[in-house]
Amino acid sequence: MEFFHNNLPMIMFATVFFLLLLGYPVAFTIGGTALFFGLIGFGPGFFGLLPLRIWGTMSNFVLLAVPLFIYMGVMLERSGLAEELLDTMGLVFARIKGGLAISVVIVGALLGASTGIVGATVVTMGLLSLPTMLKRNYSKTLATGTVAAAGTLGQIIPPSIVLVLLGDIMNVPIGDLFVGAVVPGMLLVVLYIIYIAIMANLKPEWAPPIPAAELAGISKAQMRKKIMTSLIPPLFLICSVLGTIFAGIASPTEAAALGAVGATFLTLVKGKLTMETVMEVMTSTTKLTCMVFIILVGATTLGLVFRGLGGDAQVRELIGGLPFGKWGILSVIMGIIFVAGFFLDFIEITFIFVPVLTPIMVDMGVDPLWLAVLIAVNLQTSFLTPPFGFSLFYLKGVAPAGVETIDIYKGIVPFVIIQIVAMAILCFVPESVTWLPHILLGD
Repeated sequence: MEFFHNNLPMIMFATVFFLLLLGYPVAFTIGGTALFFGLIGFGPGFFGLLPLRIWGTMSNFVLLAVPLFIYMGVMLERSGLAEELLDTMGLVFARIKGGLAISVVIVGALLGASTGIVGATVVTMGLLSLPTMLKRNYSKTLATGTVAAAGTLGQIIPPSIVLVLLGDIMNVPIGDLFVGAVVPGMLLVVLYIIYIAIMANLKPEWAPPIPAAELAGISKAQMRKKIMTSLIPPLFLICSVLGTIFAGIASPTEAAALGAVGATFLTLVKGKLTMETVMEVMTSTTKLTCMVFIILVGATTLGLVFRGLGGDAQVRELIGGLPFGKWGILSVIMGIIFVAGFFLDFIEITFIFVPVLTPIMVDMGVDPLWLAVLIAVNLQTSFLTPPFGFSLFYLKGVAPAGVETIDIYKGIVPFVIIQIVAMAILCFVPESVTWLPHILLGD
């Protein structure tokens, strides 16, 4: 019995993880387990503390950016912007080896900066670009891996929901996080393109160019018009949201509101804004927002109980004794988050693991801005790692006949390795995260 009480926080943590692996709903598993162990550890008086803690979290003005960014992303999905971007970028890069795959990466980056909704991006590009690449005799593994990886860029390229949540949990200004994530996001885009270019030249049959005869009917004037009409709307939205944050004109929450209005305006200009569209967008936004916030309530309860039972001190003692000092501890923490991504969604990892593990590194003098961006890149891999990578599920659901699950799994392996390489670069060159906020924000 003494062993049970002394290790109550670790038993609670293991219980949560076990129940999640069994498939129980995340929010109710986290919250219910926390209430059960809180009652054991503190008695009925625990319930007097809980409402104040939850109210303090839910009244956080910064978190209002979450539903606004979700609304912006869902509205843009309905605007038809992705279809035009994919069509235009495909024509721009059509004449080079791997051009279609490179265009998918660039469109993924633009959609990531415009919407940040991974599911919508992967599904849209899977429906539109994957059949085209396969028709052009692209390798199934290269085509599926490119679509799945490009669709996850919205998790690191700002504005990003995961950055908003990490900023709130780690007490890092959201604006600093958005600025700090720009270079890492562009680094991933460049590394993806380099990999595609190398494979297209080493194995030309994997990514052949489109024959020039098929492109002869498109004049330069038509191409310029397509580029202008396809690129200006997303660039306008990106500049209106990120530009106001970087310039210090608006807070992230205010910029999110501006983005929501901008997305609605673009949908109106495209002629897609109907009452039915508005109802669908509002319904999707409400569902996604409720999911995020009910998990947040459960995670807040779990954190309160875990710290009250002394779990944070136990974790510090356990991890603090690891060899190799700061870098050894960082490697273990990044490894835990990476492995958790094989089984859990990024929201679950953010609310369960980050509040427990990151204070250890911050207490050792690590820059929380750099650490938050590093974790965001790590969390991005959770969308690509089987068996529960959501991008893999989204893509398999819309993939043409003949594309097997094993093709998708093989295709994402190089891109997961690229993300690990990117994390290593960020570790050895922390300035890649911190220099831009220092220049623009004077932090």
